[in-house]
Amino acid sequence: MLTSYKLSNRLILSTCFCLRNSPRLLCVATQQKNTGQNLEEDQSQSQNEQKVEPSAAEKMLSEEKGRLEEQLKEVTDKYKRALADAENMRQRSQKLVEEAKLYGIQSFCKDLLEVADILEKATESVPKEEIKDENPHLKSLYEGLVMTEVQIQKVFKKHGLLRLNPVGAKFDPYEHEALFHAPMEGKEPGTIALVSKIGYKLHGRTLRPALVGVVKDA
Repeated sequence: MLTSYKLSNRLILSTCFCLRNSPRLLCVATQQKNTGQNLEEDQSQSQNEQKVEPSAAEKMLSEEKGRLEEQLKEVTDKYKRALADAENMRQRSQKLVEEAKLYGIQSFCKDLLEVADILEKATESVPKEEIKDENPHLKSLYEGLVMTEVQIQKVFKKHGLLRLNPVGAKFDPYEHEALFHAPMEGKEPGTIALVSKIGYKLHGRTLRPALVGVVKDA
C-alpha cells in the first residue's frame, strides 16, 4: 500500500515537470523549425542570384566567344576574296594563253602577207591574151603562180587568216584605211569604190587594214 502511494506521487511530480517545461520545449522546436526554413530560403535566394547574375568566368567566356566569332568571320571573308582573286587570275592567265596561241603567229603572218602580195601582182601582171598553147612556158609559169597563190590562201585560212577585199562594202575604220575620197556616179557615198591593197584579219582581229578609195558626196 505504501509502495503504490509513492509511485503515484512520482507520476504526479513527473507530469507537473513536463507541464512546466513543455512551453520552453515548444519554443525551442519552433525556433529550430523557423531557423531551418530561413536557411532553406537563404539557400534558394542565393541560388536564384547565382542563376540571374553570371559569374566572371562566364562573362569572360562569352566575350572570348564573340571575339573568336568576329575573327572567324574576318578570316572567312578574306578566304572568299582570295578565292575570287585566284579565280580571276586563273581566267586572265587562261585568256592570255589562248590569245598567245591564236595570235602568236601574228608577226610571221605579216611577213607572209608580203609574199602573197607579190604572188598576186605576179599573176595580175601576166597578159591574159598571151596565155596560149603557143606559149607553153608562159602558160605553165602562170598556172604555177595561180596554184601557189591558191595554196597559200588555203594555208592562211587554215590558221585563221582571211582576206579583206571590201569592194562595194561600207567603209569601216577598224578594217579599212582610206587613201582618198572621191565622188563617183552611181556609187553610194561612204562605200568603197577601189581596193588598192588587200587587207587581212587574223581570228577576227584586223592584222592589216585594206587600203581603199571611198566614195564621197558630189
